[in-house]
Amino acid sequence: MTSSAAAFLPGLVLSRALYEEAVRPLLDDAFPGLRHTAARISAGSEVLGFDTPRSADHEWGPRLELFLTPRDRARHGAAIRRMLAERLPKEVRGWPTHFEESGDPRDPVGRMSLSGGPVNHRVDVHDLDSWLTERLGLTQDAARRPDVRQWLALPQQRLAETTGGAVFHDGLGTLGAVREALAWYPDQVWRYVLACQWQRLAQEEAFVGRCAETGDDLGAAVVAARLVRELMRLCLLLERRYAPYAKWLGAAFARLPVAGTLTPVLRGVLGAADQPGREAALCTAYGMVAALHNATGLTPPLDPACRPYHGRPFAVLRADRFARALEETVTDPWLRALPPVGAVDQWADSTDLLRYPHAVHAASLAAGRALADDAGETGTSGDPPPHRR
Repeated sequence: MTSSAAAFLPGLVLSRALYEEAVRPLLDDAFPGLRHTAARISAGSEVLGFDTPRSADHEWGPRLELFLTPRDRARHGAAIRRMLAERLPKEVRGWPTHFEESGDPRDPVGRMSLSGGPVNHRVDVHDLDSWLTERLGLTQDAARRPDVRQWLALPQQRLAETTGGAVFHDGLGTLGAVREALAWYPDQVWRYVLACQWQRLAQEEAFVGRCAETGDDLGAAVVAARLVRELMRLCLLLERRYAPYAKWLGAAFARLPVAGTLTPVLRGVLGAADQPGREAALCTAYGMVAALHNATGLTPPLDPACRPYHGRPFAVLRADRFARALEETVTDPWLRALPPVGAVDQWADSTDLLRYPHAVHAASLAAGRALADDAGETGTSGDPPPHRR
């Protein structure tokens, strides 16, 4: 942890103070009239509003993303960084602006510390096109109007980092437009991704009972825990909230209106001592989430009650009913041609993959084409035909 004795402040409050009390006055003095945008977005617990005093132990503190036009970044970017290193105050609201690099390639992070000389600050200077390409694999123009294939290649964590946080000044007038465009999925993409999330439940909901029947109670508990995770992600989708990666999934879910009543039920699934208790809790949870679905009006209401799985004595929702009902509302030709596999983070959850946007886009496009090929429905271009059904 940093040695600062200052009271903890949410990181976004600290970043705003850094900009308004230090960076903006220095820019006005050294680069008068320079058009810029200042924000705290990108990676960091504070961007999603989940930071705590523990966050201060690395890469947390007075941080800022400063955006210039590509021409101004090329002309002034290095000079701005040098000027800020020399002239930034040593502290903002009692928190150091200097970040001491670890020097350890196995632990390449910076930690706040006081500096007697120039500060190694965390005011990063970008142009928006380059930043979007690095973070999302999209140009600025593409980010304002992603097509359906591009939407499916955007991890929700990255979308949350781009649309969350705060913009303190948008002198370029460009970042706000991108954030608005990416604030949520277009209707057709939302319906398809929701269908695929219901399908993830359908894939495994009967396995809990089958594992228990064979005496594999540990396996039943593991599958049940996976279903709890998918239900939480489904609730976030139904409430039009991007699901963050595993570390913050529970914290994001806890902010939903349904969390107050659904959380004890999900805890009951995870803490069940036997299969009857586990199944009963799951059925209660299924019914509550099915009611959320019905409240959206995206499909005609569906029966939220559990039922036997094909004549086997396992009570399940038959979540595929919800997936099929949503699929019937998807009219986009490309999406209708795809099996219910979903967006990239519905079929890949490796953070070491999802951090590389160009690889993710390539994998997502290749997967879409291969899935259509396997169905025998692509033409020579490799693109799916207008309709799959």
